[in-house]
Amino acid sequence: MTGRDTADGGIRAGGAEAVDPAGAGGTRRAPQKRRGSRLLGTRPWVAAAFLLPALVLLGALVVYPIVFSVYRSLFDASGDGFVGLGNYGEMFSDDGIRTALKNNIIWVVVAPTVSTALGLIFAVLTERIRWGTAFKLIVFMPMAISMLAAGIIFRLVYDQDPERGVANAVWTSVHDTFAEPAPFPGAKPRPTAALRPSGGGAFTTKSPVHAGGPASSVNLPLVAVQQDDVRTAKPAAAATPRPGRITGTVWLDFTRGGGGRMDVIDAKEKALAGLTVEAVKGGRVVASATTAADGTYALPAGKADGARLRLPAANFAEAYQGVDWLGPSLVTPAIIGSYVWMWAGFAMVLIAAGLAGMPRELLEAARVDGASEWQVFRRITVPLLAPVLVVVLVTLMINVLKIFDLVYIIAPGASVRSANVLALQLFQSSFGTDVDEGLGSAIAVFLLLLVMPVMYVNLRRIRKERRR
Repeated sequence: MTGRDTADGGIRAGGAEAVDPAGAGGTRRAPQKRRGSRLLGTRPWVAAAFLLPALVLLGALVVYPIVFSVYRSLFDASGDGFVGLGNYGEMFSDDGIRTALKNNIIWVVVAPTVSTALGLIFAVLTERIRWGTAFKLIVFMPMAISMLAAGIIFRLVYDQDPERGVANAVWTSVHDTFAEPAPFPGAKPRPTAALRPSGGGAFTTKSPVHAGGPASSVNLPLVAVQQDDVRTAKPAAAATPRPGRITGTVWLDFTRGGGGRMDVIDAKEKALAGLTVEAVKGGRVVASATTAADGTYALPAGKADGARLRLPAANFAEAYQGVDWLGPSLVTPAIIGSYVWMWAGFAMVLIAAGLAGMPRELLEAARVDGASEWQVFRRITVPLLAPVLVVVLVTLMINVLKIFDLVYIIAPGASVRSANVLALQLFQSSFGTDVDEGLGSAIAVFLLLLVMPVMYVNLRRIRKERRR
């Protein structure tokens, strides 16, 4: 016999009537919970006992430092004089702190955006290649490196010397491929020579040259040539007088081991080949020649007669040393680049996880309808990944607001002020040479206020996800 409702509100099941606890015709009451119990039967004092250690730690490590920082920010450096909001006013009037605030804004805007964009690109592209897992592993590996180690690595990467810094080694190689380096950087004439500095690193003869007679042969001795530049050079040779030509020799006027004579081509002295010699008349170059392997040159007398000879600065320009990555103008972008190197892998892994849970039928349907890959990416993939992208972006924004390690390690002393951020300024104000814990506490409170809106957005997102 199946159960059925009876007229008096009872329920028959298998021939037996369930008695209504409220009486005939009354409303059924829900079974009473056991007193002193809550969800899953846990007593309140048991839950409090388990939560107490965490609450104590939270209060000691979070709540107390925040309260004390707010309190300490209202006093002067000694901690005895009450200054109210004076430290906050000083914070916004100090040039160094304003620079730190400007740099923090640059960090918050650029670093999370670039890291998230690269993570999205890597996550999408690695789905289409066989070795995508290996690529993800390589990109994610920098996350296993501490900020300290990463800072040391990139301090070397950005070193100004191309023989030590990887960035400048690559940059100078590309530059020298398209721009011919100077043949003898740093070379110059003796102070007593006939050549005189003529501005911009060039050297010009004191007297004009004339065809015919002694003035038609002009030797140009130089010194301060690096030995590596003449190691394979041929011995210098005296230029032979030629009709209708103004000739001469350019050589290294230095004999290793001594014994040489000044302004005289000695047997062991090296030729300087590949130098440009110009004839200048009225401020205009009228003729030019390049020295041969034995250092000799020849200019047409018809054009060079009455001109002065000049060795242009391009002959002696110092070797290109690359970009000053850690100089005041580029230090912040350079450090942001090192941060992106570390955190792009983090963004890629989270976005790839979101991409794995995306309904593939939507993508296939769009392709069947004739959508291009760019349209699929822009109108389907990105909108569906929007929650994940927000998670990554917000997480990185909170992270960069506290950035300290990379700036402290990578930026050299001359560029620390230009690369300054609020966390580093907090450290310098509280524990640096001019200790002012009141100002440092004010910076800490201000940094907390900057983080709170981002934290609020993150909490709202978490609550929305829980409601789904």
